[in-house]
Amino acid sequence: MPSHQPWYHDNITRSKAEDLLSKAARDGSFLIRDSESVQGAYALCVLYQNCVYTYRILPNEDKLLSVQASEGVPIRFFAMLPELVEAYYNPNMGLVTHLQYPVQREEEAEEEQESNSLPPQLPPRNFLADAKESETKTSEQATKSLSDMYLTRLQHIDLSVLSEEHQMAVQDYFRTSICLDAEQVQNGNPNLPGLKKLITAVCKNLNCEISRVLPTLEIFHRALDQQLSPGIGPKQILVDSGQSVSYRLEQLTKLLYSIEDKAKSYVFEAVGYDGGHRKSLIPIVSFEVKQESLGISTKMVLKVDVESGKLFFKKSKDGPEDKYFVHNKILQLVKSQKMHAKLIIVVETEKEKVLRKEFVFDDTKKREGFCQLLQQMKNKHSEKPEPDMITVFVGTWNMGNAGPPPNIDSWFHCKGLGKTRDDTADHIPHDVYVIGTQEDPLGEREWSDTVKNALRKITNISFKQVASHTLWNIRIIVLAKPEHENRISHVFSDSVKTGIANTLGNKGAVGVSFMFNGTSFGFVNSHLTSGSEKKLRRNQNYVSILRFLNLGDKKLNPFDITHRFTHLIWLGDLNYRVELPSSDAENIVAKIRQQQYHDLLSKDQLAIERNDGRVFLHFEEEEITFPPTYRFERDTRDKYAYTKAKATGTKYNLPSWCDRVLRKSYPLVHVVCQAYGCTNDIMTSDHSPVFASFEVGVASQFVSKQDPNSAPQGGIQIMNCVAILLTKSKTRFFIEFHSSCLEKTVKTSEGDNTEQSDGSIRVWFGNKVELTPIISDPEYLLEQHILICVKSTDCDESYGEGCVALRAAQFCYREFQITLTHQGEKTGTLTGGIQLRTSEFKPTEKLYDFIKIERDDTAPSKGKGGDKSAVTPAHDISNPNYMGVPFKSGNVSDRGWSYSMTPRNVCGGAPGGKESKKPGYDMGVRSPTTMNYNTTNEDEKLSEMLDNPLYGSMTKSHCQAKDQGHPQLDRLTPTVDGDPNRPPLVVPRNRSFTSSENRSQAQSPGGLHPPGHKKPVVPSRSEGAMAPHRPPLPTKSRPEPQNPKPRDYRDTSEIPGKQRVGPGGRPSPLPPHKDMHSEHPKTGRPVN
Repeated sequence: MPSHQPWYHDNITRSKAEDLLSKAARDGSFLIRDSESVQGAYALCVLYQNCVYTYRILPNEDKLLSVQASEGVPIRFFAMLPELVEAYYNPNMGLVTHLQYPVQREEEAEEEQESNSLPPQLPPRNFLADAKESETKTSEQATKSLSDMYLTRLQHIDLSVLSEEHQMAVQDYFRTSICLDAEQVQNGNPNLPGLKKLITAVCKNLNCEISRVLPTLEIFHRALDQQLSPGIGPKQILVDSGQSVSYRLEQLTKLLYSIEDKAKSYVFEAVGYDGGHRKSLIPIVSFEVKQESLGISTKMVLKVDVESGKLFFKKSKDGPEDKYFVHNKILQLVKSQKMHAKLIIVVETEKEKVLRKEFVFDDTKKREGFCQLLQQMKNKHSEKPEPDMITVFVGTWNMGNAGPPPNIDSWFHCKGLGKTRDDTADHIPHDVYVIGTQEDPLGEREWSDTVKNALRKITNISFKQVASHTLWNIRIIVLAKPEHENRISHVFSDSVKTGIANTLGNKGAVGVSFMFNGTSFGFVNSHLTSGSEKKLRRNQNYVSILRFLNLGDKKLNPFDITHRFTHLIWLGDLNYRVELPSSDAENIVAKIRQQQYHDLLSKDQLAIERNDGRVFLHFEEEEITFPPTYRFERDTRDKYAYTKAKATGTKYNLPSWCDRVLRKSYPLVHVVCQAYGCTNDIMTSDHSPVFASFEVGVASQFVSKQDPNSAPQGGIQIMNCVAILLTKSKTRFFIEFHSSCLEKTVKTSEGDNTEQSDGSIRVWFGNKVELTPIISDPEYLLEQHILICVKSTDCDESYGEGCVALRAAQFCYREFQITLTHQGEKTGTLTGGIQLRTSEFKPTEKLYDFIKIERDDTAPSKGKGGDKSAVTPAHDISNPNYMGVPFKSGNVSDRGWSYSMTPRNVCGGAPGGKESKKPGYDMGVRSPTTMNYNTTNEDEKLSEMLDNPLYGSMTKSHCQAKDQGHPQLDRLTPTVDGDPNRPPLVVPRNRSFTSSENRSQAQSPGGLHPPGHKKPVVPSRSEGAMAPHRPPLPTKSRPEPQNPKPRDYRDTSEIPGKQRVGPGGRPSPLPPHKDMHSEHPKTGRPVN
């Protein structure tokens, strides 16, 4: 398509097209863009009466184009788009109105190419550009100058090591042939015949040797290839002496590498040799602690032997062991929230008695190191065939076009500044290492070997390379433990260029995705536009990468990469700067020396853009507690080089946090950031390497324990879906449900549109949709997520995507609200309800349930002998894996989803004052899969599971009572400021119908409710029900713990308590969340 056509806008987004047409504000304004749903198709967008109508332009088998217009209008075919546009200027062609006013594309400021003091080695620069120093020089003068320059360089090089023949050949090339090559390039021939002639002459003997050696190596390689059957193999590569020497050398080099790798692998495997390195052995580590007993503090030593699976208790470091507990007798670790160095160890004695032992470590970091070692011990000696938790190291480093120093161990140890790991955790290897580099001068294999050797030295493990991808000097490498080799599958990699005119790879991104058993991971390493003033260009880079990086399951085509993975981690030199005037440079440096980062982070461009929803929507970043990582003087970390002399004057590069790691995960999954900081001893670049490490729960390849013939058929019901779409499009909508747990993609019927007073569109999608999972086992289903896509019927294009976790509906019906996004932009909201129909089951304990956080220290200091009732009650413990509240950088906290909660009194209430056998699930206190050790029966445990911070801001909702004698009206009740008729408030942006806030929706029609719902008998207050307009009975009043200044990285004190204590010490009910609807019937989880 010729780009000079004024109405053709290439691949702009649908929302951008609406924006441009809205600004045109004339009926008949139009533009054409590429289709988002069909490759090679176009979308014709027409403005009429302040609404945008979209028509698909589809090619047929003969590549003729036609418009999908109104029914009854004859279809016309056109060879070219200009012909089609010309024809549709005429009226009565089936469009809402004929084309009149083409909307032209907005001009984008092109990025200037950077001039680095150390230019990148790849790709090679055009020497002609350097030769032309001024416009007045003629081409002859330029080439003569080029020849003189290289001849002068030769005079300063010792050529005695060369043969006389080769000396003459090189000198002749720079004296005459280089000028001829330059003339050839000027005439449009880029092949450099003079250079080819020189290389052929110099490599004459080498070429003959390659022709002799290559066939031998081919035969040897075939013999090593185990995949071949006897007598069958690939065709030999023909030796063609006419191919270029460089190509044949590359072919030879790859073959040698392959032979070396395969021979080592087969021979080592045959003799049981592991490359000279044992399996990773973690040495015994001792911790000095204090134990409180009867008000007396006693010093003790805890000795952790991961390899033998034992924890020793000693009264002195060199004294004898008092006693030890084997790994399977260590039941739980409970962290104190009040005292960040305090830990409770729950153990089981030989007589099956449970003890609580409380210890205070030297500091929080020591406590974390101890917990990580105990987790490693439990994992190492676990009887589970597959892991349910792994750790992932993520590193990003702009190498500044300089090679690395000899020692980069601190990077992989997460040592330096910021949130770092304790020394006691040094020997715990991560399961997966993801390393992203920018301005990387090394070859791919050279850098890969450097990283592998460093990890082998640190961990005694030879890591396997999962994937590697390079775009110019931007590179990503993924390594994994050998034991995980068969657990990793569906590996994809890709790259996107965002450099000058989006065609150069000096800026852009590389990405890798894979499945780890049943959990999907995506990693993106990007290098965005530099320059403090180019913030908007960086935002455009981000959107381009988001749209065009092709990773993950290709069946999820409607979804961008932020929705395709359970965990997406984005790393790199994002180049966002501290937005302060250059005159503040010295003041900035002074604040950094005093570690006063808060004021500087409030001016961080990335935090500002995220807060405004322009980039990295719903991503999370760990709190930044390390100094800016750019721009240092090389070979020191004591001085920032914030000025750079350029031909146009002095350029300022204020110290900034350019190098970042952010993540976005599906709702209700386990992920904890263990480290986030930078090194302070790797100084070859003007950037410091940044590290982050994550503890991540993973799902196994599920094998059901149920008999498939007797297991009840499970089901997933999604009902009462209402979307508020921020669009000007005049079309109808439907919903697609995608998930790997479903037999097929499910579509709803067309929704009913209602135009809102603020210009948005409210779409009601009917009462209920039934989804059939491929496996009905509840343990499998609770690990799954449903991806939701709202699509238009006219162009089959997405108008918003989101995700719902099935875990939210583990015990009864749940309402949800999700923010719909499309290509990085908020496009609306979707509310609805979800219910699971599965059998009863006992959840399996996960490794990440081993560590809890105790909310208040009300329990006795030490449990005496007895049964398992001596342990902290379940409701006092919170599982950090479901915190759900990110450590905010720049006050960014919106995750894009929330679920309604069920009050303890209501969900568990039943007629007659008896507790229901299936009480409401309180998603707070612990993981739904957790095992807590107390005397309460299973029903009591479930009734105590309230106020899980994992689920974020929750509101009250009702479970279905057992008695269903009367029909009940099911509707969504508006809750904005108590005014049911008040419309949502919208803050407009450039687009006419774009909102920056979520508000409740208008009341749904009274008859819209799930079939089969009946009005429950309202129990009395003594039975736990809530009377209208009256607060619920207080359950248990707990004062909110005070948060001391030293902050544990898993601190949960920011999470609001479930009830605030009102006057007179009585808890007052929480107000309903503004984004949620209350008063919804709950249906429980009946088994068919």
